[in-house]
Amino acid sequence: MNGRKRVAILGSTGSIGTQALDVIACHRHEFEVVGLAAGRNEALLGQQAARFDVGVTSTAQDGPAGLLRVAVESEPEIVLAATDGSVAFEAVFAAVERGIDVAVANKELVVAAGALLVDSAARSGARLLPVDSEHSAIFQCLVGEERSSVEALVLTASGGPFWRTPREEMERADLAAALAHPTWRMGTKNTIDSATMMNKGLEVIEASRLFGFEGERIRIVVHPQSVAHGFVIFSDGSVKSQLAAPDMRVPIGYALGYPKRLSSNAKTNGDVLEALGGKRGEAALRYDFEAPDPARFPCVSLAYQALEAGGTRPAVLSAANEVAVEAFVEGRIAFGRIPEVIEGAMHATPAGEPTLPGVRRADREARKAAGEIVAAIEGLP
Repeated sequence: MNGRKRVAILGSTGSIGTQALDVIACHRHEFEVVGLAAGRNEALLGQQAARFDVGVTSTAQDGPAGLLRVAVESEPEIVLAATDGSVAFEAVFAAVERGIDVAVANKELVVAAGALLVDSAARSGARLLPVDSEHSAIFQCLVGEERSSVEALVLTASGGPFWRTPREEMERADLAAALAHPTWRMGTKNTIDSATMMNKGLEVIEASRLFGFEGERIRIVVHPQSVAHGFVIFSDGSVKSQLAAPDMRVPIGYALGYPKRLSSNAKTNGDVLEALGGKRGEAALRYDFEAPDPARFPCVSLAYQALEAGGTRPAVLSAANEVAVEAFVEGRIAFGRIPEVIEGAMHATPAGEPTLPGVRRADREARKAAGEIVAAIEGLP
């Protein structure tokens, strides 16, 4: 062994995967990349494999078996789960069952099967390390704290591109407008979820699964500057927050290096306001915090409903959202119809057992129901 932490990345050519490799490139003495799984961007995967001398790779053509090979047979110490959707479920569960740590950057995985994943990790001793900036913030704020002293977890939201947009204009928005996120640079799916604020609803479910708190103790506040990523409110009235510039390399590095913090090239040279997210040389810095608007962003309420219902309802929510977002991106439905598709699928899909086969079945049924709703909307005059 060379003393470096062995890392496998599922989704290496996506936004999180490429940024993770940026982090690793700056810390070659800390990490060894042993496996890479990509989707269809074989050219970029080839470049990554050559750059980091990776022997185990897979693409979408290899299917779940390829993901499993990367997650397990490359013998990693930590797997970064950065794929979209449910394609990597089996690979991630296989890693966790073998006691391999997983840095989780896949919302759908934790939303649909988080309770099962947490139970599996508890049995094997694997650690689930959050990569989403909000969950990383909560994770950091909880280090060293007694669970019984926590009153509430607070996730911050940027508000997305439509926070100040009138509802009627927002509902008619085109793809370019929905992708124009004011602070973060993410993939298409996550950016659209931010525009509907479904990303925050999914994150509430994730937080419940990862940290073991019920939905009523997990709250959302809109913070357009995207510098304060999360808060923990304690029973004595104290509040802890984690702040950092809106750069996903920070939570990625924290998860990969945990419990060690990695050094950053983004030095502030003692400029306090710059360290707090301001621009270099600024004389003042302002943070805004606002209550979310559930009437304009109904996806948030749908997520809380799914969490409260439990069972396979979160899996239904996640699958239906994927179908609705894809339909919007393809120009088949209007932006304002996304919540309608999700809610309709939630009503049309029967409840199921919260087992991995049950989650898979709920996922299939929800996609079918959502697809039928999309088709019906397309057929409207």
